[in-house]
Amino acid sequence: MDFKALTSARFSARKYDQRPVSTADLDYILECARLAPSAVNRQPWKFLIVKSEAAKARLRQTYNREWFATAPLYIVCLADTSRCWTRSADGKAHGDIDVAIAAEHLCLAATERGLGTCWVCNFDPALLRQLFPTPGYEAVVILPLGHIAADCPQRPKERRPMDELVERM
Repeated sequence: MDFKALTSARFSARKYDQRPVSTADLDYILECARLAPSAVNRQPWKFLIVKSEAAKARLRQTYNREWFATAPLYIVCLADTSRCWTRSADGKAHGDIDVAIAAEHLCLAATERGLGTCWVCNFDPALLRQLFPTPGYEAVVILPLGHIAADCPQRPKERRPMDELVERM
């Protein structure tokens, strides 16, 4: 699949069937994330793979939506707050940006493998820290991952026109 087709095919899947994600697919997706670029090559990320029933039940407390509970596994993408590069001019830490790049690599790799994902940032961060303690790390996004249900709603992509997004100088 060419890159434009891949990015066009990727959407926020909000309903999954219960087929498990194969180890081969998960390993491939994680390898694609591992290869993502990061500021000064710090690679300030960690990925929690949440797939046991007990761990999934805990995670679902942090974002209580019916569709979210249909995912067979989740990847919690974390930023290492001590490892991320910080811009000296203004103190802007880039850990969340680097993790976002890696997370989108995960999403695109999943799409390539015929799997669905959805960016979930509206979780309860304090509860997530309590239920999944990872000192020195900050949760950036939760990605449910799985086979997209046949009746999963998919809205057409609505994007702003190019002339609103690009300024040529």
